[in-house]
Amino acid sequence: MSTELERISELAKQDRTLQFTSLAHLLTVERLGEAYHRLRKDASPGVDGITVQEYEQDLAGNLQGLHRRLREGHYRAQPVRRVYIEQEGKRRPLGISALEDKIVQRAVVSILDAIYEQDFLPCSFGYRPGRSAQDALNEGRAGYGKSVRPDPWGARRGNSPGYPETCSKLAA
Repeated sequence: MSTELERISELAKQDRTLQFTSLAHLLTVERLGEAYHRLRKDASPGVDGITVQEYEQDLAGNLQGLHRRLREGHYRAQPVRRVYIEQEGKRRPLGISALEDKIVQRAVVSILDAIYEQDFLPCSFGYRPGRSAQDALNEGRAGYGKSVRPDPWGARRGNSPGYPETCSKLAA
């Protein structure tokens, strides 16, 4: 994470009510380049038909042009290319963004992550960088049987009226 994003992240952590009014200055050519390098190189092209390999032929010039259009307010996201894939016997729609749209989206996500990551609890896993559903399952398995709250009804011990004995054995 860059120094600018670390500073934004620290401000967000210190004051949860702080509202950031302008983040456009953080969309630099360098950040766009980082976003480009995090893209999948084998991804399908969007409606513009431009592949990663074609864009990379003049990467510096393309990123400079993209940055200029963003800064001047001339950048417009392109329509999403719709394709259908077969999944479990059904056709599922899939939207494929144009390459420059993917770059801008990824750069903006990196900025917003620095701000909003501070609001999440350590036990939250959904759609967070460096965390997955598998991590949530692993943590759940590791903590199984360890309650963070008192058990007022004695459910884990099977002491509540009508609590089946088999459930208390599973919960123990």
